[in-house]
Amino acid sequence: MPRKARQLSSSNIYHAILRGNNKQTIMEDDGDRHYFMTVLRTCKELSGFRLHAFCIMSNHIHLLIEPGDEPLDMIFRRVGIRYASWYNRKYQRTGHLFQDRFRSENVENDLYYMTVLRYILQNPMKANLESRPGTYRWSSYLAYEKGIGSITDTEFAIDLFGSREALIDYVLQGNDDQVMDDEEDNRGIPDEQAKKIMNRISGCYAVAGFQRLDKALRKEYICQLYRENVSMNQISRITGVPKTTVIRTIRNKATLPTFEDEHSKMYETEAFGFNWENIIW
Repeated sequence: MPRKARQLSSSNIYHAILRGNNKQTIMEDDGDRHYFMTVLRTCKELSGFRLHAFCIMSNHIHLLIEPGDEPLDMIFRRVGIRYASWYNRKYQRTGHLFQDRFRSENVENDLYYMTVLRYILQNPMKANLESRPGTYRWSSYLAYEKGIGSITDTEFAIDLFGSREALIDYVLQGNDDQVMDDEEDNRGIPDEQAKKIMNRISGCYAVAGFQRLDKALRKEYICQLYRENVSMNQISRITGVPKTTVIRTIRNKATLPTFEDEHSKMYETEAFGFNWENIIW
């Protein structure tokens, strides 16, 4: 059956989500996030789109985007191919990194634009990645609050609110905004904490490392992760194992032996030796 064609937005502005295949982690460390931002900047120059807001999470990316001459499909093909090729080389993996088709919704009016903008900028705080807005570097928040960074096109939103201060006041308000989301479960711990547990148990910090483990070991480690209060959805994301396999593995284990072996950390989180504190997009 052919896919349903996307409806064009009358405003030409879209909220888009690019997500890992089977919701797996696609950003293992700040080196990955930095490279993705480099890809995004390059594709922005090639495609001529305007980027109203972005937020990079561990297994998905939110973009508030206004295409230029190229349609969304071509833009995301550029971005996806460049990043996935680099990621697969870095982590010595093969196969699809992103789910087949990005998700998008039309932003048809100013009120919904404001809602989506706030949702994207609040995403890190709602995911427990920061205690106050602006401490998580991989979003457009500082571009709006302090004018820091050059990849976010802030003029439209600031003009819409009348001032930078009015925009930030709106973003910081409590809300129950409903927009197209990434369909995450309400887990009790952040993904970064879950990945540290996976590293302690298995010696692997990245999806690719876990997938290279012996199949029997993977099953044991999945069960240990579950015993340490990592949800099934979250186990699937950080290990790259399909959720159905995770569920079947956990349910089929009548007894769960303990593995005491310690392994060295496979990948350093401070990739390439950069001081990430000094990099703002």
